[in-house]
Amino acid sequence: MDIVIKLLQFFLCFTVIVGLHEFGHYITARIFKIRVEKFFIFFDPWFSLFKFKHKDTVYGLGWLPLGGYVQIGGMIDESMDKSQIEGPVRPDDFRAKPAWQRFIVMIAGVVMNLLTAIVIYCAVCYTWGESYLANEDVAWGYEFNEAAEELGFVDGDKILTINGEKIENAALIVNSLLLTDGDCTVEVERDGVAETLELRMDALIEMRRAEGYKGFLTPHIPFIVDSVNFASAAALQHGDRVVSADGLASNDLATVRQYIHDAAGSDVRLTVERAGNLVEVVVPVTEEGVLGITLLNPITHRTREYTLLEAIPAGLKRAGTTIADYWEQLKLIVKPETKMYEELGGFIAIGSIFSPEWNWLEFWLKTAFLSIILAVMNILPIPALDGGHALFTFWEMLTGRKVSDKVLEVAQYIGLGILLVLLVYANGNDIYRFFIK
Repeated sequence: MDIVIKLLQFFLCFTVIVGLHEFGHYITARIFKIRVEKFFIFFDPWFSLFKFKHKDTVYGLGWLPLGGYVQIGGMIDESMDKSQIEGPVRPDDFRAKPAWQRFIVMIAGVVMNLLTAIVIYCAVCYTWGESYLANEDVAWGYEFNEAAEELGFVDGDKILTINGEKIENAALIVNSLLLTDGDCTVEVERDGVAETLELRMDALIEMRRAEGYKGFLTPHIPFIVDSVNFASAAALQHGDRVVSADGLASNDLATVRQYIHDAAGSDVRLTVERAGNLVEVVVPVTEEGVLGITLLNPITHRTREYTLLEAIPAGLKRAGTTIADYWEQLKLIVKPETKMYEELGGFIAIGSIFSPEWNWLEFWLKTAFLSIILAVMNILPIPALDGGHALFTFWEMLTGRKVSDKVLEVAQYIGLGILLVLLVYANGNDIYRFFIK
């Protein structure tokens, strides 16, 4: 059932973002009175799931979810239909229109995807607000995995700044380390004293390649007594923080709770911090492995709510931040020394980001993110992508000289070859990571 829910989210998301992308091309072509022969969501080699014709345009849904297309009259696109440029030029041909109109048609899909992401982020801010864990609320510091410890972090460290900037949202700490374009300086508070960690770029790259960012840090949640429910636990008081259980080295909530559960039917000696002093108490553990107390949750998420007018700039800012972060990732991927191209993923990787449980908030956030990815990837100056077409048209606008149809045809083949290689490589990585590695 989990895989079905993931697939449903995947197809719904791609239908939305691909459909709106192609609608951008379609509607601008219509505005400029350019002939549109086909409008398809997903590709339809050999057959389509359904299609119908209205006036001069065939509308349909393909079966291959690798994208979609609008076949515009008088233009060579990914269909490589050469008949589009054969014969006399018609007034409603793409090639008959001024360069500035053709340029707008070419970038309209990218613009539509960006607008889609912005609208989604604005709607999310207005509907759900923004829930986050404030870094300053992590009063007892963080627990770090082995990869983080190799970089110099120690359990209990509080993150103060990264490259001189304070981090408000705790969820952005790891992202800030992964996207740094060079060595990174992290200021931490350790046992009440500020210390500086110098993290080398190569060490950060190695951490990322080894997927050490997974579980890199988690907030240290202490074992704090809220109330006492059993008389047997009367030695404990509200606010007591367990520092140690029978000399146990770790004192985070999960570790102490598991230790107490394993000590079912026996006594445990707890060292607790009470009003600034350390006190030792002996408390019996029931046969069910509990002390008979209620725990206090000292870490809570903040929720920032927005009015409709406030949600608009908040959504714009969130979209801008997401675009900037994704662009930084692309810059790192194209650097051979980072070897981050090994992280490229295809449709399995994309599908795996969706939750096995349907959650509208998470679905729309992922849809906005993938819409931005689609926009950024399409604007790259690669022939066969919107960015490639726009680049040739922009050159024509600057020079007044139109690129020949033969050059456009050759460039289209080259671009399709590049895209095919990337497609095979990315999906090959998926197969290796998920089924072989």
